[in-house]
Amino acid sequence: MTNDLGSLLRAWRDRCSPADVGLSGHGRRRAQGLRREELAGLAGVSVDYLVRLEQGRSRRPSQPIVAALARALQLDEAENALLHQAAGLPAPAGRVVPVHIPPGVQRLVTRMTDYPVAVYAADWSLITWNTMWSALYGDPAGSPAADRNVIRATFCAPPSWANTHGPDEEIERALVADLRQAVTTYPEDEELRTLVAEVSAASPRFRSLWRSGAAGRHLSSRKTVHHRLVGDLVLDCDVLTVTGSDLRITVYTAAAGSAAAERLEFLRVGAVHAVTP
Repeated sequence: MTNDLGSLLRAWRDRCSPADVGLSGHGRRRAQGLRREELAGLAGVSVDYLVRLEQGRSRRPSQPIVAALARALQLDEAENALLHQAAGLPAPAGRVVPVHIPPGVQRLVTRMTDYPVAVYAADWSLITWNTMWSALYGDPAGSPAADRNVIRATFCAPPSWANTHGPDEEIERALVADLRQAVTTYPEDEELRTLVAEVSAASPRFRSLWRSGAAGRHLSSRKTVHHRLVGDLVLDCDVLTVTGSDLRITVYTAAAGSAAAERLEFLRVGAVHAVTP
Protein backbone atom coordinates (compact mmCIF):
# COMPACT_ATOMS: atom_id res chain seq x y z
CA MET A 1 0.00 0.00 0.00
CA THR A 2 1.42 3.37 -0.99
CA ASN A 3 1.98 5.98 1.68
CA ASP A 4 0.86 9.18 -0.03
CA LEU A 5 0.42 11.00 3.27
CA GLY A 6 3.95 10.27 4.44
CA SER A 7 5.44 11.16 1.05
CA LEU A 8 3.63 14.49 0.99
CA LEU A 9 4.66 15.37 4.53
CA ARG A 10 8.31 14.60 3.83
CA ALA A 11 8.30 16.52 0.53
CA TRP A 12 6.67 19.60 2.05
CA ARG A 13 8.89 19.44 5.13
CA ASP A 14 11.98 19.35 2.91
CA ARG A 15 10.94 22.41 0.94
CA CYS A 16 9.92 24.53 3.96
CA SER A 17 12.54 27.12 4.87
CA PRO A 18 13.37 27.41 8.59
CA ALA A 19 13.51 31.20 8.20
CA ASP A 20 9.94 31.30 6.88
CA VAL A 21 8.63 29.71 10.08
CA GLY A 22 10.76 31.85 12.40
CA LEU A 23 13.53 29.32 13.06
CA SER A 24 17.26 29.82 12.76
CA GLY A 25 18.76 28.27 9.65
CA HIS A 26 22.32 28.73 10.82
CA GLY A 27 24.73 25.94 11.61
CA ARG A 28 25.03 22.49 10.08
CA ARG A 29 21.69 20.99 9.08
CA ARG A 30 21.31 17.47 7.71
CA ALA A 31 17.69 18.15 6.79
CA GLN A 32 17.11 20.11 3.59
CA GLY A 33 14.19 22.00 5.11
CA LEU A 34 12.60 21.50 8.51
CA ARG A 35 13.74 18.81 10.91
CA ARG A 36 11.07 16.45 12.17
CA GLU A 37 11.28 17.87 15.68
CA GLU A 38 10.84 21.38 14.29
CA LEU A 39 7.72 20.50 12.32
CA ALA A 40 6.34 18.53 15.26
CA GLY A 41 6.85 21.52 17.55
CA LEU A 42 5.20 23.93 15.12
CA ALA A 43 2.20 21.63 14.65
CA GLY A 44 1.85 20.71 18.31
CA VAL A 45 2.31 16.96 17.85
CA SER A 46 4.93 14.56 19.20
CA VAL A 47 7.98 13.72 17.12
CA ASP A 48 7.11 10.02 17.45
CA TYR A 49 3.65 10.61 16.00
CA LEU A 50 5.09 12.59 13.08
CA VAL A 51 7.56 9.76 12.40
CA ARG A 52 4.68 7.27 12.36
CA LEU A 53 2.76 9.45 9.90
CA GLU A 54 5.75 9.81 7.59
CA GLN A 55 6.51 6.08 7.73
CA GLY A 56 2.91 5.05 7.14
CA ARG A 57 2.45 3.40 10.54
CA SER A 58 -0.31 5.95 11.25
CA ARG A 59 -2.53 6.94 8.34
CA ARG A 60 -5.62 8.59 9.81
CA PRO A 61 -4.74 11.78 11.69
CA SER A 62 -7.63 13.87 12.99
CA GLN A 63 -8.84 16.99 11.22
CA PRO A 64 -7.32 19.38 13.81
CA ILE A 65 -3.92 17.69 13.43
CA VAL A 66 -4.10 17.88 9.63
CA ALA A 67 -5.05 21.57 9.85
CA ALA A 68 -2.14 22.21 12.22
CA LEU A 69 0.31 20.42 9.89
CA ALA A 70 -1.00 22.43 6.92
CA ARG A 71 -0.43 25.70 8.80
CA ALA A 72 3.03 24.64 9.98
CA LEU A 73 4.04 23.63 6.44
CA GLN A 74 2.53 26.84 5.00
CA LEU A 75 0.46 25.00 2.41
CA ASP A 76 -1.72 26.82 -0.09
CA GLU A 77 -5.41 25.94 -0.53
CA ALA A 78 -4.84 23.25 -3.18
CA GLU A 79 -2.09 21.60 -1.12
CA ASN A 80 -4.24 21.80 2.00
CA ALA A 81 -7.05 19.97 0.17
CA LEU A 82 -4.54 17.35 -1.05
CA LEU A 83 -3.25 16.79 2.48
CA HIS A 84 -6.79 16.25 3.77
CA GLN A 85 -7.48 13.80 0.94
CA ALA A 86 -4.30 11.83 1.68
CA ALA A 87 -5.33 11.63 5.33
CA GLY A 88 -8.72 10.20 4.39
CA LEU A 89 -10.57 13.39 5.32
CA PRO A 90 -12.93 15.53 3.26
CA ALA A 91 -11.35 18.66 1.89
CA PRO A 92 -12.29 21.81 3.83
CA ALA A 93 -15.69 22.89 2.54
CA GLY A 94 -16.87 26.41 1.92
CA ARG A 95 -19.85 25.89 4.22
CA VAL A 96 -17.85 25.86 7.46
CA VAL A 97 -15.60 28.51 8.96
CA PRO A 98 -12.17 28.18 7.29
CA VAL A 99 -9.07 28.00 9.45
CA HIS A 100 -6.48 27.68 6.69
CA ILE A 101 -3.87 30.45 6.67
CA PRO A 102 -2.27 31.35 3.31
CA PRO A 103 1.55 31.05 3.23
CA GLY A 104 1.98 34.82 2.84
CA VAL A 105 0.02 35.47 6.02
CA GLN A 106 2.04 32.81 7.84
CA ARG A 107 5.26 34.54 6.83
CA LEU A 108 3.86 37.92 7.88
CA VAL A 109 3.03 36.64 11.36
CA THR A 110 6.41 34.93 11.73
CA ARG A 111 8.53 37.85 10.54
CA MET A 112 6.76 40.65 12.42
CA THR A 113 8.90 40.14 15.48
CA ASP A 114 8.62 43.61 17.02
CA TYR A 115 4.88 43.61 17.69
CA PRO A 116 2.22 41.19 18.96
CA VAL A 117 0.35 39.68 16.00
CA ALA A 118 -2.44 37.08 15.97
CA VAL A 119 -4.73 35.61 13.31
CA TYR A 120 -8.40 34.81 13.92
CA ALA A 121 -11.03 32.91 11.97
CA ALA A 122 -14.39 34.42 10.98
CA ASP A 123 -15.90 33.33 14.32
CA TRP A 124 -13.07 35.09 16.16
CA SER A 125 -11.35 31.89 17.22
CA LEU A 126 -7.61 32.33 17.63
CA ILE A 127 -5.74 30.28 15.01
CA THR A 128 -2.11 31.34 15.26
CA TRP A 129 0.10 33.96 16.90
CA ASN A 130 3.72 35.06 17.07
CA THR A 131 6.16 34.99 19.97
CA MET A 132 5.44 38.62 20.88
CA TRP A 133 1.76 37.77 21.28
CA SER A 134 2.75 34.99 23.70
CA ALA A 135 5.08 37.38 25.52
CA LEU A 136 2.25 39.89 25.97
CA TYR A 137 -0.63 37.55 26.78
CA GLY A 138 1.00 34.28 27.77
CA ASP A 139 1.05 31.30 25.46
CA PRO A 140 -2.55 30.54 24.35
CA ALA A 141 -1.48 26.97 23.56
CA GLY A 142 -1.93 26.21 27.23
CA SER A 143 -5.63 27.08 27.09
CA PRO A 144 -8.40 24.82 25.72
CA ALA A 145 -9.34 25.65 22.13
CA ALA A 146 -12.81 26.77 23.25
CA ASP A 147 -11.24 29.43 25.48
CA ARG A 148 -9.31 30.97 22.59
CA ASN A 149 -12.41 32.66 21.20
CA VAL A 150 -12.80 36.43 21.49
CA ILE A 151 -16.61 36.22 21.54
CA ARG A 152 -16.48 34.01 24.63
CA ALA A 153 -13.72 36.13 26.17
CA THR A 154 -15.77 39.30 25.67
CA PHE A 155 -19.24 38.19 26.72
CA CYS A 156 -18.52 35.25 29.05
CA ALA A 157 -15.88 34.52 31.65
CA PRO A 158 -12.61 35.50 29.96
CA PRO A 159 -9.75 33.01 29.65
CA SER A 160 -6.49 33.69 31.46
CA TRP A 161 -4.76 35.28 28.45
CA ALA A 162 -7.51 37.87 27.80
CA ASN A 163 -6.16 40.57 30.12
CA THR A 164 -7.09 43.57 28.00
CA HIS A 165 -9.12 46.13 29.91
CA GLY A 166 -12.76 45.79 28.91
CA PRO A 167 -13.92 46.36 25.32
CA ASP A 168 -16.12 49.33 24.55
CA GLU A 169 -19.61 49.17 23.05
CA GLU A 170 -18.40 49.73 19.48
CA ILE A 171 -16.10 46.70 19.70
CA GLU A 172 -18.89 44.58 21.15
CA ARG A 173 -21.24 45.59 18.33
CA ALA A 174 -18.56 44.85 15.72
CA LEU A 175 -17.90 41.40 17.17
CA VAL A 176 -21.61 40.53 17.17
CA ALA A 177 -21.98 41.82 13.61
CA ASP A 178 -19.00 39.68 12.54
CA LEU A 179 -20.50 36.61 14.17
CA ARG A 180 -23.88 37.17 12.51
CA GLN A 181 -22.15 37.46 9.12
CA ALA A 182 -20.26 34.23 9.82
CA VAL A 183 -23.50 32.39 10.63
CA THR A 184 -24.98 33.60 7.34
CA THR A 185 -21.88 32.67 5.34
CA TYR A 186 -21.29 29.26 6.95
CA PRO A 187 -24.78 27.89 7.75
CA GLU A 188 -23.60 24.28 8.04
CA ASP A 189 -20.98 24.92 10.72
CA GLU A 190 -22.28 23.15 13.85
CA GLU A 191 -19.54 24.55 16.10
CA LEU A 192 -20.54 28.06 15.04
CA ARG A 193 -24.19 27.47 15.94
CA THR A 194 -23.09 26.00 19.27
CA LEU A 195 -21.02 29.12 19.98
CA VAL A 196 -23.99 31.41 19.36
CA ALA A 197 -26.28 29.31 21.56
CA GLU A 198 -23.73 29.06 24.37
CA VAL A 199 -22.92 32.77 24.51
CA SER A 200 -26.61 33.72 24.15
CA ALA A 201 -27.43 31.59 27.18
CA ALA A 202 -24.59 33.04 29.27
CA SER A 203 -24.66 36.74 28.36
CA PRO A 204 -27.68 39.08 28.49
CA ARG A 205 -25.57 41.73 26.78
CA PHE A 206 -24.84 39.42 23.85
CA ARG A 207 -28.51 38.39 23.60
CA SER A 208 -29.55 42.02 23.44
CA LEU A 209 -27.09 42.88 20.68
CA TRP A 210 -27.88 39.70 18.74
CA ARG A 211 -31.64 40.26 18.85
CA SER A 212 -31.29 43.93 17.91
CA GLY A 213 -29.40 43.07 14.71
CA ALA A 214 -26.46 45.13 15.91
CA ALA A 215 -24.19 46.42 13.17
CA GLY A 216 -20.67 47.65 13.73
CA ARG A 217 -17.25 47.84 12.17
CA HIS A 218 -13.75 47.51 13.51
CA LEU A 219 -11.89 50.79 13.85
CA SER A 220 -8.37 51.47 15.00
CA SER A 221 -8.57 51.67 18.77
CA ARG A 222 -6.36 52.21 21.77
CA LYS A 223 -6.29 49.50 24.43
CA THR A 224 -4.65 49.12 27.78
CA VAL A 225 -3.15 45.68 28.37
CA HIS A 226 -1.94 44.74 31.83
CA HIS A 227 1.19 42.59 32.01
CA ARG A 228 2.30 41.07 35.29
CA LEU A 229 5.97 42.01 34.72
CA VAL A 230 5.92 45.39 32.99
CA GLY A 231 2.57 46.78 34.11
CA ASP A 232 0.10 48.56 31.83
CA LEU A 233 0.85 49.02 28.13
CA VAL A 234 -1.25 51.51 26.15
CA LEU A 235 -1.24 50.08 22.62
CA ASP A 236 -2.86 50.87 19.29
CA CYS A 237 -4.90 47.91 18.04
CA ASP A 238 -5.64 47.43 14.34
CA VAL A 239 -7.70 44.65 12.78
CA LEU A 240 -6.56 43.83 9.23
CA THR A 241 -8.42 41.66 6.74
CA VAL A 242 -7.03 39.34 4.08
CA THR A 243 -8.39 39.69 0.55
CA GLY A 244 -10.17 36.51 -0.53
CA SER A 245 -10.20 35.17 3.01
CA ASP A 246 -12.31 35.51 6.15
CA LEU A 247 -9.28 35.87 8.38
CA ARG A 248 -8.69 38.75 10.78
CA ILE A 249 -5.15 39.82 11.66
CA THR A 250 -4.83 41.74 14.92
CA VAL A 251 -1.71 43.85 15.43
CA TYR A 252 -0.72 45.82 18.54
CA THR A 253 1.75 48.68 18.07
CA ALA A 254 3.15 51.56 20.12
CA ALA A 255 4.54 54.96 19.15
CA ALA A 256 8.34 55.13 19.01
CA GLY A 257 9.84 56.44 22.22
CA SER A 258 6.70 55.88 24.26
CA ALA A 259 6.66 54.02 27.58
CA ALA A 260 4.62 51.27 25.91
CA ALA A 261 7.27 50.89 23.17
CA GLU A 262 10.00 50.49 25.79
CA ARG A 263 7.95 47.86 27.60
CA LEU A 264 7.25 46.00 24.36
CA GLU A 265 10.99 45.98 23.63
CA PHE A 266 11.62 44.49 27.07
CA LEU A 267 9.11 41.73 26.28
CA ARG A 268 10.62 41.20 22.82
CA VAL A 269 14.10 40.66 24.20
CA GLY A 270 12.71 38.23 26.74
CA ALA A 271 10.80 36.37 24.02
CA VAL A 272 13.96 36.05 21.89
CA HIS A 273 15.88 34.55 24.82
CA ALA A 274 12.99 32.18 25.54
CA VAL A 275 13.03 30.63 22.05
CA THR A 276 16.82 30.67 21.50
CA PRO A 277 18.56 27.40 22.52
